[in-house]
Amino acid sequence: MADVFKAHKVSEKVYWVGAIDWGLREFHGYATPRGTTYNAFLVLAEKVTLVDTVKRPFVDEMFARVADVIEPSKIDYIISNHAEMDHTGGLPITIDRVGPEKVFASTMGAKALEEHFHFGYPIEPVRDGQTLNLGDMDVTFMETRMLHWPDSMMSYLAQAKILFSQDGFGMHLASSRRYDDELDLALLEWEAAKYYANILMPYAQMVEQLYGRLKSFDRPIDLIAPDHGPMWRKHIGWIADHYHRWAKREAKAKAVVTFDTMWHSTQLMADAVAEGLAEAGLAVKVMPLAGSHRSDVATEVLDAAALLVGTPTINSQMFPTVADVLCYLRGLRPAGLTGAAFGSYGWGTGAGVDQVQAILADMKVELAAEPLKVKYVPDAEALARCRELGLTVGRKALQSL
Repeated sequence: MADVFKAHKVSEKVYWVGAIDWGLREFHGYATPRGTTYNAFLVLAEKVTLVDTVKRPFVDEMFARVADVIEPSKIDYIISNHAEMDHTGGLPITIDRVGPEKVFASTMGAKALEEHFHFGYPIEPVRDGQTLNLGDMDVTFMETRMLHWPDSMMSYLAQAKILFSQDGFGMHLASSRRYDDELDLALLEWEAAKYYANILMPYAQMVEQLYGRLKSFDRPIDLIAPDHGPMWRKHIGWIADHYHRWAKREAKAKAVVTFDTMWHSTQLMADAVAEGLAEAGLAVKVMPLAGSHRSDVATEVLDAAALLVGTPTINSQMFPTVADVLCYLRGLRPAGLTGAAFGSYGWGTGAGVDQVQAILADMKVELAAEPLKVKYVPDAEALARCRELGLTVGRKALQSL
């Protein structure tokens, strides 16, 4: 294996020694059709340091890349920026094989690692702003709590001007290309937005704090090296500004209509609602849940001004796929949306539509109209009301921009 996997030289004394997961298709509820990378970095300072490890099934790949540069037993220190197991699954094996002098993590990270692995290994906690001397190089730690776990931190390698940003500025994208300027910018924008929407959206306030810290950071950053996806060397300001806009919820004149349907009645309603939204002046993204993943809905909602959700009623409940996407969105806490609920039913009261409206209200979506319900199949008059609903929501959403 050592002859197959090679390290990638990032700078004079820093190497990428991570792993590429071409086959990953799901990451705790988030669809990852392009796979991912688990980035780890080897710093050839006087105290040889490994920054992060990889998911456990890929630890041999990481070791092969390390061995391409040095004998792994020469690693003196390990820095764990984030305790989640896609970065630390290989840590216990690495500690056993390497026998490092010390392993460093944030205060919360040291606790989390012990609670994950119960290995009794002494993890040395570091503080926000603390600098670790590696002999001829220095690493300064920056706590970034809740970006996106309580233990999260970033590490700045001064002599190489590299910010190891763990999950910040990352994306799930498997690629043999290591840098942003080697990939299509539109692809990077979509995958970075998807990562932010599905991982970091609930923590917008913390993202804003991070943006402020980086803007006032008094040392140069030539490279941002996240734990997933490509490293940023050309578009550092671009990705930082995108995070700033996403955190501030700078919405576009855009509406997302998501729904499911049983006998196409709710689909007919969704199409009419979309026509009204477009007439109001919004770009419309219609996302039938039969073919739209919850994580892609979340990505489209990230910069939307309006969210409308349609459901049929089944057994006095909203449709299961609609419940799924609303549960997911509620956890992500998108802010500043205008919206409404709509849908069809066959008998009873159309309780599923009322349930959707209640969840939207709980999400603090500004409801522009009462829930619109149609019994069985919508006729021309009902579809006109659907179009009017879209027009009403669209006009209200535009007022908020």
